[in-house]
Amino acid sequence: MNHKDQQHTGAGRQWPVAIIGSGNIGTDLMIKIMRNAKYLKMAAMVGIDAQSDGLARAARLGVAITHEGIQGLTALPNFSDIKLVFDATSAGAHAEHNRVLQQHGIQVVDLTPAAIGPYVIPVVNLEQHLSSQNINMVTCGGQATIPIVRAVSQVATVHYAEIVASIASKSAGPGTRANIDEFTETTSQAIVSVGGASQGKAIIVLNPAEPPLMMRDTVFCLADGSANEEDVRASVLDMVSRVSAYVPGYRLKQDVQFDRIPADRPINIPGLGKISGLKVSVFLEVEGAAHYLPSYAGNLDIMTSAALAAAERIASNKLAV
Repeated sequence: MNHKDQQHTGAGRQWPVAIIGSGNIGTDLMIKIMRNAKYLKMAAMVGIDAQSDGLARAARLGVAITHEGIQGLTALPNFSDIKLVFDATSAGAHAEHNRVLQQHGIQVVDLTPAAIGPYVIPVVNLEQHLSSQNINMVTCGGQATIPIVRAVSQVATVHYAEIVASIASKSAGPGTRANIDEFTETTSQAIVSVGGASQGKAIIVLNPAEPPLMMRDTVFCLADGSANEEDVRASVLDMVSRVSAYVPGYRLKQDVQFDRIPADRPINIPGLGKISGLKVSVFLEVEGAAHYLPSYAGNLDIMTSAALAAAERIASNKLAV
């Protein structure tokens, strides 16, 4: 066994956790937990494909496995020890998984766009939801861009925010492709409820370029005309620093851009009408840590990194560390 893949045991007490979904996201998350977690330890990896690489890797690392889905998880000898479960499957499957887990009082971190529980972005609103039985990690685009919308809305009124998440086609697996509609709807809603914009829109682009490009995100905010550019820039830079604390590959591609939209040439926003003010443009790049996935798959890495950061904080709070 590679020593880098062994379970981290630096903490005196750790929460046993399980992952449902032995695909790319679940496997990457497992490796992150085993390498980096202080308050979590892997108890089980759950899948539905007995031949999946994720289950095989988990078995090699000494983690209990089952290929019989949620029913297999509840039948494992160590199931009663599990405190928290990550769901890295699909929005459609999550409802049943959550129903079963709630019967056993297990907290759930949802990496699908199902949005049964409250939307959570670790740097924005995690502290409000530490005791929630189910938290939703929005989407990869949401984790990358909503902190920026929130940064702008902290210092200015944001009438409208639009985000474009561009990811390498090779990093979009079956789960991502099957949940495109849920991605746009969930992200758009979270731009408003978590980001603080009056209205939001999300777009995802699957980029087929070869070699594959890293995840790129563009955030456009239309703020009130009284917004101060230096205050906005400082707030955005602070937020980028806070996100990069748990997603090291998260960074600005260039300086924050500003354009003044005059009252005599307003932008027409459906549902809002004609709006003038300060247009803020932020361009981001997310490079993956390449624990299991290639470095260009920043869209998957930011999801697993955010989920790990959220679960670590939940566990540390319950352990009263």
